Amino acid sequence: MTEVRRPPASGSRFLYEPFEYGPAQIREVHEKLLDLKFSGIDGRLLRIESMIERLERRLWLTVYGVVATILAQAIRSLLTLTPNGGM
Repeated sequence: MTEVRRPPASGSRFLYEPFEYGPAQIREVHEKLLDLKFSGIDGRLLRIESMIERLERRLWLTVYGVVATILAQAIRSLLTLTPNGGM
């Protein structure tokens, strides 16, 4: 029979020994996490702003199209009312 080898028991299952963090290290890590969160939020806000700008352009194009259609119909109706307009 073959014998199963086990790793030597070191007393800890982690690679490094645990140590205590000081207030300065905790504050530094907290600031780094906040910077990451705010940079993510900033990126999302930039994407939202660009989407709103594209939507606004589309909205204005729609408004201009509706106004152009109404004006074209008004001009057409004016041309049909004049006696020599429909040549």
